[in-house]
Amino acid sequence: MQPFTQHRGLVVPLDRSNVDTDAIIPKQFLKAITRTGYGPFLFDAWRYDDAGGFPGQDCSIRPLNMDFVLNQPRYQGGSVLLARENFGCGSSREHAAWALVDAGFRVIIAESFGEIFHGNAVKNGLLPITLDGETVDALFRACETHPGYTLEVDLSGQQVVPPVGGSVVFEVEPDVRDRLLHGLDDIGLTLEHSDSIRAFEHRRAERFPWLYR
Repeated sequence: MQPFTQHRGLVVPLDRSNVDTDAIIPKQFLKAITRTGYGPFLFDAWRYDDAGGFPGQDCSIRPLNMDFVLNQPRYQGGSVLLARENFGCGSSREHAAWALVDAGFRVIIAESFGEIFHGNAVKNGLLPITLDGETVDALFRACETHPGYTLEVDLSGQQVVPPVGGSVVFEVEPDVRDRLLHGLDDIGLTLEHSDSIRAFEHRRAERFPWLYR
């Protein structure tokens, strides 16, 4: 997993509350088990004007809903998603985090997050930042009035830095901060204890040699 220290990116304002995981990546894509290839299907039902996508489909020939923010030219290449409260609510599916990462997002700013989605985001290198409603409102206004609006996110200093004005401090759990700073997913965290694991396996082999025959 790529370490996260600082990131500067174009902000994509998704002005919706209670965006559930089925909206982020619809259920028909859950049959796939790889972590990549979901980017074109992110927010599928809102992004396209057809009946809905399916795994492996060529999205380049699908009709776009140009009213949806992800399709608007000014937000192409965005990597910071701005949303309202309860982002990522609904059913548990790691595919939602995979789709956001595959689409190029590194940061999600919202007033609150679904608990399971929050955990899945962190495990896949996404930084979920919770800010108060007044600050989120101000960021939405800035996106509307300033085309190409970008934010710098400094995880080490735990602050969001706009182009103009003072920085905004955000809270993050120490374990989340450590995982992202060092680029550690669940496997990476386990491998940090590889010496202890090898020592345990060695002792176990000596005590129960018949298990290893």
